[in-house]
Amino acid sequence: MTGRMRWLGTGMAAAVAGLLLIACPLAAQEKGSHALALHGKPKYGPDFQHLDYVNPDAPKGGEVKMMAFGAFDNLNPFILRGQAAAGSGLVFQTLTTGNGDETGTEYGLIAESIEVAPDRSWVAFTLRPEARFHDGQPITADDVIWSFDTLKEKGHPLYRTYYADVTKAEKTGERTVKFSFRNSNNPELPVIMGQLPVLPKHAFASRDFATTTLEPLIGSGPYKVADMQPGRAITYERVKDWWAKDLPINRGRYNFDRIRYDYYRDLDVAFEAFKAGAYDFRQENVSKNWTTGYNVPAVQNGQILKEELKNEDPQGMQAFVFNIRRPIFQDRRVREALNYLFDYEWTQTNLFYGLYQRTKSYFANTELASSGLPSPEELKLLEPLRGQIPDEVFTKPFEPPKTDGSGNIRNNLRTALGLLKEAGWELKNGKLVNAQGQPFRFEILLVQADMERVVQPFLRNLERAGIEAQIRVVDSAQYQNRSDNFDYDMTTERFLQSLSPGNEQRDYWESSRADLPGSQNAIGIKNPAIDKLVETLIAAPDREALITATRALDRVLLWNWYVIPHWYDNVYRVAYWNRFSHPAVAQKYGLGFLDNWWVDADKNAKLANSPRRTGP
Repeated sequence: MTGRMRWLGTGMAAAVAGLLLIACPLAAQEKGSHALALHGKPKYGPDFQHLDYVNPDAPKGGEVKMMAFGAFDNLNPFILRGQAAAGSGLVFQTLTTGNGDETGTEYGLIAESIEVAPDRSWVAFTLRPEARFHDGQPITADDVIWSFDTLKEKGHPLYRTYYADVTKAEKTGERTVKFSFRNSNNPELPVIMGQLPVLPKHAFASRDFATTTLEPLIGSGPYKVADMQPGRAITYERVKDWWAKDLPINRGRYNFDRIRYDYYRDLDVAFEAFKAGAYDFRQENVSKNWTTGYNVPAVQNGQILKEELKNEDPQGMQAFVFNIRRPIFQDRRVREALNYLFDYEWTQTNLFYGLYQRTKSYFANTELASSGLPSPEELKLLEPLRGQIPDEVFTKPFEPPKTDGSGNIRNNLRTALGLLKEAGWELKNGKLVNAQGQPFRFEILLVQADMERVVQPFLRNLERAGIEAQIRVVDSAQYQNRSDNFDYDMTTERFLQSLSPGNEQRDYWESSRADLPGSQNAIGIKNPAIDKLVETLIAAPDREALITATRALDRVLLWNWYVIPHWYDNVYRVAYWNRFSHPAVAQKYGLGFLDNWWVDADKNAKLANSPRRTGP
């Protein structure tokens, strides 16, 4: 699902997924530690040679072609303006990096060592002397401090949220930078500071950081921009003399010589282009395509492979999102009523071929998801908020409304109309109107035309309740602009989560973010009780407390009916032209295609010598 999230690196979704690690007590680190473990010990010790889920001897070479949707007009992925190019995060590096094999641990990247105060009031990073930008200039402590100051002042508003509790960045040695925190009640901050993108101060001496640009930026990552057709295509080339290529954390990774993204404005056209061989790899998110769309000779003869790869990724919440800044959606009973009019069971059977699961939590597919009634520990957090949060939080397990899947929603329709009547809406002459005679009318903003097949049955059910709703499909640039400025009645959104949420929850739910353009508070929530729960979550002193606080927050969000939950899956469905190989051991989190797959010379030669037959 394409949502409002965009990258502060390779795409906002990935960036947030990277930033959202684990808010758990951080054991005091030895001076010069190679890794930050937020609980327990790092899986990989200081002498590890490579990650378990890579092939350290994977051959380098070849080109891979990928698909991107929409267009781009910006090569600076760290600002709010413009649409950043797909893959742009490949150009840049951070102080530390996580991996797809564990959560809650960060390993030194630009930083060779990390030190954390025993009371977690500061973190210090010592930089690798060999770390270089692509122009050969060394990465210095001044670059780190400049990057922090600039991102906070001129970068995407998300950075101001993450760095709000950082009081000072200072150079404490030739290659050491220390970040001091407002207090020690935010255990996630050392991790967040490790994920600071480090940019070259000297490269921005004569340019405005906050302005969009199509001039390639200097980074320090494994790739740099090699070619570009603005809005249509972009190609990245592997940096042959990349300073970090032999670090244990990077062995067996970044194996493609060139990565090209071709942009498509129509997803149906993009699907047909894949089957015709225009690009190499596709992560399939459309159930109809997966079930019926690959019945072509290229699949039957093994030129295209289909794989289902299990994962343990947190799924978050994908949903139709109410913009409660709009008066018609400010009454909780109205939002609940519209939930009764979305027939998920019919949709699952008739449109999704039974592939998905209904989302029932903002933290789906994790132990953080609430279920049943609140535990005694949760009640300790919830009881002080009684009267400020829905009573159902205390008395009912949350379940989205259900139907029998037949398409007959008579009972749900009756319940919905009852709730709407309580909220001041009456069905008159087939139209739902308020006391002033104004009709209930709204627009659903989409960027993917293929979502219309899901929304149209929902519209028919809304019409049965006298509600006038229409779909508005816009291009990606307009969608991004309208999303950033909350210019929609209802839209689709995916609130990405991690196995242990932290500071990013402020940007999703807190009152202070509701009116800040570019924030992730797509709903427009201004709820002091939720603000309180978010701060409790962030300050959780241990894993058990974090789980308790997250489940309590989940219940309050759910029972406020801020969204109409969609669906999720714990399988990556991928299709690719049979010229690649991947490690025998899969990573637990994330797909990893661009990270650790490689072009297999034998397969590539066989494919090149066989005609690509795609049609019937």
